[in-house]
Amino acid sequence: MKLYIKPGACSLSPHIVLEELGLPHQTEVVDLAKKVTATGANFLAINPKGYVPALALDSGEVLTEGPAIVQYLADLQPEAGLAPANGSLARYRLQSWLTYIGTELHKSFTPFFNPAATAEMKEQAQANLQRRFAYVNEQLEGHAFLLGEQFSVADAYLFTVTSWAQFIKMDLSAFPHLTAFQTRVAARPAVQRALKAEGLI
Repeated sequence: MKLYIKPGACSLSPHIVLEELGLPHQTEVVDLAKKVTATGANFLAINPKGYVPALALDSGEVLTEGPAIVQYLADLQPEAGLAPANGSLARYRLQSWLTYIGTELHKSFTPFFNPAATAEMKEQAQANLQRRFAYVNEQLEGHAFLLGEQFSVADAYLFTVTSWAQFIKMDLSAFPHLTAFQTRVAARPAVQRALKAEGLI
């Protein structure tokens, strides 16, 4: 398998999952502005959506969208417990978290990475993030991870998105359960390997 990434972007989430599972894989960095991969390939020919992550399977098929990719990877090794069993209520709780992180947190960061965004747009996005992180912080109280005591693919996604707060200089000190979560996840050996591989530490 080959995962197309941009260091520190949302593609870090499936990269962490690949490391957690110990699955053989390669990564290839994409220049998202030019839509060209590190080996000179036209990224739009690989993923017409033009953004990461994209996972090229050994069959030649390509899977896109981070939440779908991480669930696919988790289901390759269900015994690892990175996603609850399909059809279980716990699985739908996982999907609920993946959706919330994707639509309410991930997308709220968009104005900060858009040169055309106005100060007012960024201010509104910051307010949205504060409210949403407050909710996540509340849900993490008394739990190591989003689904309880078991690390899941949703935690890899939350860790990735929350790490962007440092790039926009957003203070998370008001959310102690969330900051403790970030520290806890960052210490995982698989997360350290992914961060090092992407040149982030």
